[in-house]
Amino acid sequence: MQNTGIAIIGSGSAVPTACLSNQAMMDLVDTSDEWIKTRTGISQRHIAAAGATLSALATDASRNAIAMAGISASDIDLILLTTSTPDDLFGSACQIQAALGADKAVAFDLTAACSGFLFGLVTAAQYIKTGVFQNVLLIGADVLSRWVDWQDRGTCVLFGDGAGAVVMQANSSDRLLGFKLKSDGSQNHYLNLSYAADSQELTPGVTVSKGAYQAITMNGKEVYRFAVQSVPEVIDKALFNAQISTEQVDWLLLHQANQRILDAVAQRLDIPKHKVISNLAQYGNTSAASIPLALDEAVRAGKIQNNDIIAASGFGAGLTWGAAIFRWGR
Repeated sequence: MQNTGIAIIGSGSAVPTACLSNQAMMDLVDTSDEWIKTRTGISQRHIAAAGATLSALATDASRNAIAMAGISASDIDLILLTTSTPDDLFGSACQIQAALGADKAVAFDLTAACSGFLFGLVTAAQYIKTGVFQNVLLIGADVLSRWVDWQDRGTCVLFGDGAGAVVMQANSSDRLLGFKLKSDGSQNHYLNLSYAADSQELTPGVTVSKGAYQAITMNGKEVYRFAVQSVPEVIDKALFNAQISTEQVDWLLLHQANQRILDAVAQRLDIPKHKVISNLAQYGNTSAASIPLALDEAVRAGKIQNNDIIAASGFGAGLTWGAAIFRWGR
């Protein structure tokens, strides 16, 4: 039988060793442990050391996922890195390919901010379903500490660094049951990491833009409003496409942005709290890494079992958002 579906057969994750607690944040900005926990649910975040690379973090997560999947790096046909913080602006997926020794794999980056892993999941699935590739390594990784203004208490308390990865494989039955992706560039200004340029004149009448990127800026109230309205809607549409009811969902796995968002989305979908996966308190918002990082922890803790139905949703800058309904395992 021709394999026309996909299965997610392995997961892995990695985070930097150093932790920055809420108490330590009090030395940086005017804040408190109670203020941060009440508004976000975050207690600490892992921060990459100076000189640490996104590629190394992503490679560690990938090795763990490959080991769980029971394949070798040489079996991988495609490496898809979802990130907004590559080590190289030209892309970091090829560096990961080399580090893994995945000589057969095509490798490239995809950027959709905190929605990146969900967008990557759907993108990778298309390559498998068309028969182009058999084994895909999908990575979500970000080191947002590079781009945080550590004097802005509205954003610096939110973000942490990390990486998560899954191995997707061609399967006789399709375990990606349904999905829905959305974008709205008219709301881009609510959350961005913009290019900051200075003008340099090369010759009279010819100028170029020279610069870097400014720190992350966010309108928290608008992003919260967007998330609690749009995420339940997109999950509903993905469930409809999958012909799955909310009662059949075993786990709700959302981008780990804010505990209040997780609670509000679950309430609107009428999904009980014990089905909501959350590791936000320990890691903060790790952007594209947050869903695969939380997934891997839940799998290794024995919470997520083979054949469990997971409703996953990512949302963030762009603005972008999406949902995917899938069964875990072979």
